Amino acid sequence: MSLAQLHYTSAPAASTGDAGGGGGGGGARFTAVSAGMPTQVLADAEQLLDYEPPAGAPHHPTADELRSFPEAFGFSALSDGGHLLSRTVAVAGPGAVGFHAHAVHLPAGTRLPGNALPIAAWRSPNWAATPPDGSAPGRISALPASAAFGPEALNDFAVSRSPWLAAVFADLRRVCEEPSSTRVVLVERQSADVARWLALAGAVLPSKYAHRLTFTTYTRRPAHSPHQVVGVLPQDAPSRGGQTPETTDGPALRVHSCAETRPEDVVDDVWAETCARIWRNRSPELFREAAELPGAPFSAGPLAVTALCAGVPLGPEGRAAAADWAAGRPYALDEDRTRLLANALTAPGNDRTNHELSCLSKLLMALDGRAPSSVTASLGALLVTESVRRGVVAPEPPTRTAFAGPDGERVAAALETALGGDLRTELADGTPYADGTPSMEGAPGHSVGRIVQLLRVARLLDVDCADLLPGVVHRMARSLLDVGAGDHARGLLGLLDEQFDVRTALLGELDRLAPHDPTAAERLLADVALPFTGAQALPHLRMCAAAPDARASAGDDRGRALHAVLRAGAVSPFAEPLVLRTGVGLVWGADTPTASEARQLLAATTSDAHRTAGTWQVLVAAALDAAADDEEAPELAHDLLRGFPQDIDARARGSLLLLDFARDLRSGTAESGWAKRVRELRAGGEPVEPGILDQALNALAERLLAPDRPEAELYAFVHSDDTDLITAYGRAARGGPVLARLRTDPAYVADCFAVWTSHPHAGPAWAESRAVLLEEVLRPAVRALSIGDLTVVEEAAARLGNSRTAEAFRAWNRPTGFGRRLGSRLAARVRRS
Repeated sequence: MSLAQLHYTSAPAASTGDAGGGGGGGGARFTAVSAGMPTQVLADAEQLLDYEPPAGAPHHPTADELRSFPEAFGFSALSDGGHLLSRTVAVAGPGAVGFHAHAVHLPAGTRLPGNALPIAAWRSPNWAATPPDGSAPGRISALPASAAFGPEALNDFAVSRSPWLAAVFADLRRVCEEPSSTRVVLVERQSADVARWLALAGAVLPSKYAHRLTFTTYTRRPAHSPHQVVGVLPQDAPSRGGQTPETTDGPALRVHSCAETRPEDVVDDVWAETCARIWRNRSPELFREAAELPGAPFSAGPLAVTALCAGVPLGPEGRAAAADWAAGRPYALDEDRTRLLANALTAPGNDRTNHELSCLSKLLMALDGRAPSSVTASLGALLVTESVRRGVVAPEPPTRTAFAGPDGERVAAALETALGGDLRTELADGTPYADGTPSMEGAPGHSVGRIVQLLRVARLLDVDCADLLPGVVHRMARSLLDVGAGDHARGLLGLLDEQFDVRTALLGELDRLAPHDPTAAERLLADVALPFTGAQALPHLRMCAAAPDARASAGDDRGRALHAVLRAGAVSPFAEPLVLRTGVGLVWGADTPTASEARQLLAATTSDAHRTAGTWQVLVAAALDAAADDEEAPELAHDLLRGFPQDIDARARGSLLLLDFARDLRSGTAESGWAKRVRELRAGGEPVEPGILDQALNALAERLLAPDRPEAELYAFVHSDDTDLITAYGRAARGGPVLARLRTDPAYVADCFAVWTSHPHAGPAWAESRAVLLEEVLRPAVRALSIGDLTVVEEAAARLGNSRTAEAFRAWNRPTGFGRRLGSRLAARVRRS
């Protein structure tokens, strides 16, 4: 294959043997062009081959100074799909420093002769620094490489640039995968060092990307360069890691100042880090070996496998990439390379991560039954040791087949001897083994996943832990109820499927704990489908599982929901009272039953069952939280006082006795001394719930407002001068039943008048209240009565008292005279609502 060439220079035509062609600015022009060169290529070349001397360069440099000027070696994309490979150097001119560019044209789809990479032509002896004698140079058939990129020279350079290798390779990968988003800027003091960077890149990049990576080893204006990789001197470097202001709409510039102090950024790119380690190890031949292995471009797996088999040490992410790649292709490596890889992956180290161990577990599963037992046993031994000693939780522990054969059995026996004691210790008290290295889980002995892992390892190594099982399953059950299974649900279910004794013990412990926190048990069962459908009774777990459907089907009828939940448990509350606690917790949760619901709960079972279950406290709370108008609350209080006489504390007992006394008042069975009894019970139940106090006071007021009240009780109430009692009486007098009776029963009007005008000296609370009742309650009712009704009122007043009582009513009801004077005296009192 031969390539057309061109020469482009800034020197005047008279001094260079001008061969015609286009002309560039500042006197630059094509001085020699091969026949058949497309015109569009020449137009593109004019925009690519210009050259600016370094800042501060001498105007008339000496020959030595001229040789120190940077060389712009570039590989540029053309508009026709082809490429231009060029070398531009500074030359002395009659005035300022000039330049000469020599370039070859690679048509679209072609490469250099011998499939050489473009950077291989750096300082090839075929590059010319001056135009040829003829005006139409022939086509060039070869650009032999120089000795500038010898193996040792590149290895030395790579080691000298160790701190920047991974970061540069990561950005090169980004440039190849997203060409329009990023440009890489390499800041070096010598353009030759930029060329060496490109030689390193040519070795690590996949072939198709390395052959089309565009670059220039020198420019003064990196922000305007069309190349993917740009070399600049330190004085022309843009700000590190960003774009210059004039290029904010263009690709981001990834700047690597290799002439400065080492970078501190951490590179999160396994492929790039693996490439860097291979170069640091002076083993570039491994890139060619890795390219022969299957894998996507920029896959870290083939590189990592090749490096590890060759003895190149990698970090945890590199080892994980190798294990993951090999796990997906268990037949890609022969037996010798598989053994080398396993030896490298199991070498001693303290930096292993959970991700690496997960990939090692996948590799072991892939090799189990395919690789020699010595390979699988070494991988299994590492995973088991890391599980116990490091507190890690691998997704899948090794199986017994990993230790098949005599070699594997010896490894398993050695593991049991070395790890059995530590494993039992952690299972016993939850304290992980400490070997001076930090645990990657943080208190792993208290997590469900950790316990699952330890129990699996114990079964694998035949470590007898039967005596520890009760304590272990208690911690596991407590953790499951407190925080759930998290990401370890699958491992937990696998353990329960493998180890029947653990399943039986754990489900039994969960069932025992469920009554104490049924909502947590319900939440756990919603997240993890525990297998409790066997022979075990497990009534509490069955109730928790059925609770969502029971509540949904019952709607607002919580009693119906409770019955459905209890049926799911298949155990009678009489036989197992704790199902009451579980059922109440599932149906009501943090809510308190209403008094009516509590009465149904109590009636459905015995008080002994509620006492054993502890739900009697819920029933008491239902009574104490009842509203003042809840007619079921007094009946509930009566039942509770009778059913739990020794269980209720003194304060709650005082409140319930108030409710019970309200029941007696309304039923007419209360013993004498009503007002005194209410005051005593109120004092014994302080602080009394507002609803309960109102219930008792309202009941007392209603009885005292009844015509058949005992006069002794009314007298004791009036003279108690108790503000709460008298306020409740006034509130009841304004209530609907009293007002309705005043409008329809003249005798009741006379009765209220007689009471509200009596006992004027009983105390300020009564005096104030009766005055207000006369004016605001009785007078509006009397004014609405007919003349006939008023006559009946007067007659009733005479019967209740005497003729003076009737006369007092007539005077009070007249707008003048005694009524006015009485009204004035009553109105003069301080009125309180």
